[in-house]
Amino acid sequence: MAQRVVTVFGGSGFVGRHLVGRLAKQGWIVRVAVRRPSRADFLKPLGEVGQITPLRAPVQDPIAVEAAVEGADAAINLVGILYERGKQTFAGVHVRGAQTVAEAAAAAGVERLVQVSAIGADPHAAAVYARSKAAGEAAVKTAFPSATIVRPSIIFGPEDDFFNRFAAMARLSPALPLIGGGSTRFEPVYVGDVAEAIAKCLVDPACAGKTYELGGPRVYTFKELLQLLLRQIRRRRLLVPWPFALAAAQARFLELLPVPPLTRDQVRMLRRDNVVSEGALTLADLGIAPTAAEVILPTYLDRYRPGGRFNQPLAA
Repeated sequence: MAQRVVTVFGGSGFVGRHLVGRLAKQGWIVRVAVRRPSRADFLKPLGEVGQITPLRAPVQDPIAVEAAVEGADAAINLVGILYERGKQTFAGVHVRGAQTVAEAAAAAGVERLVQVSAIGADPHAAAVYARSKAAGEAAVKTAFPSATIVRPSIIFGPEDDFFNRFAAMARLSPALPLIGGGSTRFEPVYVGDVAEAIAKCLVDPACAGKTYELGGPRVYTFKELLQLLLRQIRRRRLLVPWPFALAAAQARFLELLPVPPLTRDQVRMLRRDNVVSEGALTLADLGIAPTAAEVILPTYLDRYRPGGRFNQPLAA
């Protein structure tokens, strides 16, 4: 039987590096469609020789996208941005980019398409990010009605943005900010569980046309997440309430940085809880038991401990 081909757009990112290796182990021929193929070369050793091929296919380039999905059996769109910069806009990436992938996949006769969105996607949200994610979902459904939509909460794992960012801050700063008082709720989900869910959606016909919201086994407030982080890195830091208005004012200036640590749109997002909706399809419906953050965080946050990961206390 001929091996099946899957094109993974944005496959060199955080989720992609975990997903590509999993797909290769399952026997897929994987095309990693990215803006800069050289930055995806590190994925090649995750498969057999020639099994994983990086190629240039920005989602804003219809011709490149069409070439990337030609002859593919399945496609996955992981492409997303957290802030806008230059030509990388929410409308261009989350909406038109997603539409381009879906239209090209439908025209090429691709059997399965998975679009990765985010919990909180809502056409009426205050945050532009959330509105653009919702618009992207709608565009995908119009072009490819049987597409599966996957909406994760914040994703944690070795290369994550959330825990690594605040752990790095805690090494230098005596205090960490509790934006909005720290009451916003999250349901962090392990990147390995997200990758497994996407892989299952590719092969299970029952997933076609459905939307899944992916969260972990426990809901935390923003404050509880920072407390968990500090316990893992064995540091004591003040947790200072930071009103939304003050955070938005600060973000106005932070947005001028090449890689802004906070934007006004992200502050607007923090005004809403980021948890699985009541009645939504979840990891459990895919037969996946969610992994607890307490199990995974010690495997990569130990490098932020005083003295580094190898400076462990002696046994009594």
